[in-house]
Amino acid sequence: MKPIRTITGRGVAIRRTSVDTDQIIAARHCLRTTRTGFAEHLFATWRAEPGFPVGDPAHDGATILFAGADFGSGSSREHAVWALQDYGFTVVVASRFGDIFADNAVRSGLVPAVVEDSAVGAMMDAVDADPATEVTVDLVALTIRAGGVEAPVRMSADTRQRFLDGHDGIDVTLRHEAAIRAFELAHVPIVKAP
Repeated sequence: MKPIRTITGRGVAIRRTSVDTDQIIAARHCLRTTRTGFAEHLFATWRAEPGFPVGDPAHDGATILFAGADFGSGSSREHAVWALQDYGFTVVVASRFGDIFADNAVRSGLVPAVVEDSAVGAMMDAVDADPATEVTVDLVALTIRAGGVEAPVRMSADTRQRFLDGHDGIDVTLRHEAAIRAFELAHVPIVKAP
């Protein structure tokens, strides 16, 4: 993973709550274990609806997705995160996330920014009114700014540090390599071949 300190881009808003992973990408499209090739299936059912903002040319190139509370609830499908990233999103902003979705996002380098519901709504208004509105997520200061609105981002210290350092789960584990090796030497019997 590359270190992430500040992300600036344009946003797009989905004004729906409790968006589950099957709505993000249906199970029938999750037939590969690669992380690419899923963008076309992101919100596939909803993108067929007139006026759905993801896929609207006015929001082409948006990299920050604003969503209602409880985004990513449902199954533990990693493909939901991969589809968002494959489409071009680097950050999802909501007041609450499904726990497993948020964990999968962090593991894959997609920033799940938890922001107070009223601030999310105000920022959605800004990007809806002007799709060119610049949105900045600052993981150093733990803030988000969009359309004259600034709000704190809630994120655990460990998650924040992982993004700032660009460390995935393996990198975090390897920080303890000496202690792991010492434990193995003290507790794992060495079996010699006869």
